Amino acid sequence: MISQLTAEQRHRWREFRAFADGVIAPAADTIDARQEIPRPLIRELGEAGWLSAMLPERWGGRGLDAAHYGMMAEELGRTCSNVRNFVAVQDMVSHAVSMWGIPEQKLRWLPEIAAGRRIAAFLLTEPDTGSDAQDVRTEAKDDGSEIVVSGAKKWISFGQCADLFLVFVQYQGRHTAILVERDSPGVHVTPLTDMLGLRGSMLAEITFEECRVPADSVIGHPGSGLAFVAANSLDIGRYSTAWGCVGLAQACLDASSAYAAERRQYGKPLADHQLVQQMLADMLTQSRAARLLCWQAGQAADREDEDSHYEALTAKYFSSTVAARIAGQAVQIHGARGMGAGAAVGRFFRDAKAMEIIEGASQVIQQLLGRWSAVAGHPSALGPSG
Repeated sequence: MISQLTAEQRHRWREFRAFADGVIAPAADTIDARQEIPRPLIRELGEAGWLSAMLPERWGGRGLDAAHYGMMAEELGRTCSNVRNFVAVQDMVSHAVSMWGIPEQKLRWLPEIAAGRRIAAFLLTEPDTGSDAQDVRTEAKDDGSEIVVSGAKKWISFGQCADLFLVFVQYQGRHTAILVERDSPGVHVTPLTDMLGLRGSMLAEITFEECRVPADSVIGHPGSGLAFVAANSLDIGRYSTAWGCVGLAQACLDASSAYAAERRQYGKPLADHQLVQQMLADMLTQSRAARLLCWQAGQAADREDEDSHYEALTAKYFSSTVAARIAGQAVQIHGARGMGAGAAVGRFFRDAKAMEIIEGASQVIQQLLGRWSAVAGHPSALGPSG
């Protein structure tokens, strides 16, 4: 596939890969073991332009299109899913602020997030509200020149360390997005540790006890929280996750191919056993198919196709299921070594399972795609050629 890239895309890809291999990969196991991403690495991400990369340069971004952003996300996913998740969350929040924020919010937060000086978190999920985002129960009420927020959010990536929360609430009876700073009175952060996968994503439960924020903390306008702010941000998260899963699958394939070539059983390398060859062939085919779906989703986004939302959903659904399947095969090929402490494929296996849950569980996405494909006369239901 590299031969099909333009000269600029090949240059960008080499840049992304060199940084991922040189800076991110050496830290991946430590991030997983210590369950945190170190601040110096976050600052390096900012200095290298990996944060808010799709934003214009005036806000600290690099103006990447969806295709280049996908290449970056694949290299992040290939080396460390926690870092890929971190970058995605920052991009989701910065995108929301850039699209729907007032000038003062943009000036204050966008350059800080892009530089890695401030960390943001996306607060949608609640203890009793997951995929059904319309059922948000955190409330916000007017009180003079302030808004009072009460409720709780759970399973929030980087909630442990975030300086800024993009919180989705019911405000004036409508689904609304509000910015809340971590040091606001009434904000309580409870770390959630020892997760199965994405252990370095520093999850937390965030509780708001009559937390007071300025009235101009709303992003967009009352009622735009789900249909506009969340929906557009989630598309970025799903697109990033899809590409990250391709990278994770590629890492599993690379590790498994190398191990199968060196490990000998019954007098010959594992790679010469037909059943192992079949597994490697399936891993290769499925990872390439996932990558092509991601490319298609990126092209749809860059063309601003009306169905780009569903292209991202399709890529996320397929890539995450493929990553989980390939990671399981990678552990199987490695045998006991794949189950040992510090085994990279063991980390891939745990992280891959999380990919089938975050940014929309597979079953929820299946339901959405099923409805989409069943629309009578829908051109995309007939395939790319219509």
